[in-house]
Amino acid sequence: MPIYKAPVEDVTFLLNDVFQIDRYDNLPGFTDASADVREAILGEAAKLSEEVLQPLNRVGDLEGCKRHDDSSVTTPKGFKEAFKQVAEGGWLGLSAPAEYGGQGLPVTLSQVVTEFQSAANMAFSMYGGLTMGATAALLVHGDAEQKKTYVPKMVSGQWTGTMNLTEPQCGTDLGLLRTRAAKQPDGSYKITGTKIFISAGEHDLAENIIHLVLARIEGAPAGIKGVSLFVVPKVLVNADGSLGARNGVSCGSIEHKMGIHGNSTCVMNYDNATGWLIGEENKGMQGMFVMMNEARLGVAVQGLAQSEVAYQNAVNYARERLQGRALTGAKEADKPADPIIVHPDVRRVLLTIRAFNEAARAMVVWTALKSDVAHRSSDPKDRDAADDHMGLMTPVMKGMMTDIGFSNTVLAQQMYGGHGYIAEHGMEQFVRDARIAMLYEGANGIQALDLVGRKLPRNGGRAAMAFFAEVAGFAKEHGADEAMKPFVTPLSTALGHLQQATGWLMQNAMAKPDNAGAAATDYMQLFGLVAFGYMWARMAKVAQDKIAADGATPYLSTKLVTGRFFMERMLPETHVHLARIQTGCATTMELAAEAF
Repeated sequence: MPIYKAPVEDVTFLLNDVFQIDRYDNLPGFTDASADVREAILGEAAKLSEEVLQPLNRVGDLEGCKRHDDSSVTTPKGFKEAFKQVAEGGWLGLSAPAEYGGQGLPVTLSQVVTEFQSAANMAFSMYGGLTMGATAALLVHGDAEQKKTYVPKMVSGQWTGTMNLTEPQCGTDLGLLRTRAAKQPDGSYKITGTKIFISAGEHDLAENIIHLVLARIEGAPAGIKGVSLFVVPKVLVNADGSLGARNGVSCGSIEHKMGIHGNSTCVMNYDNATGWLIGEENKGMQGMFVMMNEARLGVAVQGLAQSEVAYQNAVNYARERLQGRALTGAKEADKPADPIIVHPDVRRVLLTIRAFNEAARAMVVWTALKSDVAHRSSDPKDRDAADDHMGLMTPVMKGMMTDIGFSNTVLAQQMYGGHGYIAEHGMEQFVRDARIAMLYEGANGIQALDLVGRKLPRNGGRAAMAFFAEVAGFAKEHGADEAMKPFVTPLSTALGHLQQATGWLMQNAMAKPDNAGAAATDYMQLFGLVAFGYMWARMAKVAQDKIAADGATPYLSTKLVTGRFFMERMLPETHVHLARIQTGCATTMELAAEAF
């Protein structure tokens, strides 16, 4: 059976030593997240994930969700009780405002907890993740009455939330949506249409589900400019806050999926359902982007989480599986064969996954701290800089971390040989579950186009230039440090590749947009590698300083070796990405469609 242990030590190193979270005590909520509080939260989150959620992961995969004749849906055995524990433990409101029943703690802690829960049980964690995303959209764009009515009970877990965007004829191009909204004399709207791929659209975990739905008001402009956002509860809410009549929304069917079987992915039918406008008419994408950005970062964490749990199981197997002898002679002569972890190629695979995981986790913490600054700082310059970072890094993280996260689950499965193909070992579930993260919340090709076409040139390239300057400044500051050269030298080379690629796009993409399209995915991967290299350089510097001050520990020594592996074996891929980018779009676009 699969195992999982939350990486509490690694998270603690990042929070306390690398990013020094206590320096943010000037921001609201951070003083409440003292070192003792953080330790308690991480410990309890680990316990919940390891002991409650992880044992249900295979149960959810095997049982799936069931739709009944009355359109109700039941979740797998144990999910309802587990969700009750999550809700009662306050995990859904960890970073929500205290005025709505939340704890007001940093988003950074919520993201860490999200990794733990997603690694333990990705399908289960989506119920709470979507609720937190819907809550965020209501907090930013909802009116006072909507916040009062819905947010406290979503924060408490009494109610859950969803986002309803996709329709059969439109996914990325939401301007094509057909769901319509007819305004009523009382100011409400009647919503009619069909939505597909709606995660957690119907279930038995909570007494109400608050759907955020994109629809077009009758007479609205065509395309994306005519899309509005509505709150449509499954059960209507009376004036006193109690539940009233069932609304005109139902689950038409459950999608038959490759993975995440424990999450109810529904076709949702809206038949004159009563809804209320969120924000302004025809400005629905503003509210939905709050949810989408939250979701994209959450999906990036899913890529890391599945890579981490797959890695842990692969390591466990590699230590125990006896096959062959080490190339340099028997390592365990008293046994009939050596464990496969003695073999260089096995170690190459395991270090490749581990080096990604630790850099990706650093990226999550770094970016989550920027989110906290963007939403909590009183300094406009700090907020703008943090918002720049978030905008730039969101597509990089979603695209790269889910691409490589999935690849890593396949690599981890490979460690088992034929046993990896057998369901009882759990590896094939990690592969299947991880695959969706590359697809939903904007397929990764769209993330790459968003990066190159929108985020890179935004504000004259201000965000990218700030990132380049930060990395170059770090390299310059530590370049003379002999111990840091194995990290700084390759980082500087990789940064140079990224700057060359950026310059090439500036010179060649405006006149010929297909050059940008052909380069987009390689540019996203190149950017991500440099960001990971920067994370590794920062972690290495802190590890070296701690060793110099207090002596080496197994954790710190391992950290440095893993970081060197990344610099030597993974970061050089930036050269390949640059070479591809500079070839342009000629061969990519030369063939006629019928030639394929």
